[in-house]
Amino acid sequence: MSLKTERIEEIIRILRASYPNLKTSLKYKKPFELLVATILSAQCTDVRVNQLTPSLFKKYPNIKNFATIKHEELEKDIYSTGFYRNKAKSIIGTAKKLLKDFNGNVPDNMADLITLPGVARKTANVVLSSAFKKVEGITVDVHVKRLSERLGLSKEKNAEKTEKDLMRIIHKKDWLEISYFLIDHGRAICKARKPLCLQCQIKHLCPSAGKI
Repeated sequence: MSLKTERIEEIIRILRASYPNLKTSLKYKKPFELLVATILSAQCTDVRVNQLTPSLFKKYPNIKNFATIKHEELEKDIYSTGFYRNKAKSIIGTAKKLLKDFNGNVPDNMADLITLPGVARKTANVVLSSAFKKVEGITVDVHVKRLSERLGLSKEKNAEKTEKDLMRIIHKKDWLEISYFLIDHGRAICKARKPLCLQCQIKHLCPSAGKI
């Protein structure tokens, strides 16, 4: 076992003890709701998305409703999440494709999910892991990307390249957990502007500790 592997396993061990609640913070009742919520969460906080989605899913309770809505109306409904035009286009396009190609069901595999409009690997990984308990990759959001750099796990600026780096050095059995751990740690301690290094449980394993 290499020193890098030992360090990663120690990071995972400590974070596992610190963040036992392994689930997405996005609220949903069925896979399609999670898919929509994840699309809405791009460049937006999960808190804001969770404030919006209850009324959104009450207004549009199924995939057919989303597939037939006018773009302008959905744009108004999701305006507060930002980038509302692109998000409305993705959500409506995804709903139409699900009805046309997947019998109205959200696919439970990466290959099919990434054929949906506006769905890249990050969104697909969230849906697979949370809705279907399947792991085909590692979810790389802004927190995972930031912490991967600070911990010296990846130097890549592109999320998909960061994911590939992480998949190479982390055992597959830990792929699901590592995303949740890094996201929770990024929100609680390793913040973007001012990381709380003195409070960090893994500062002794972090090459960036005290340097930001």
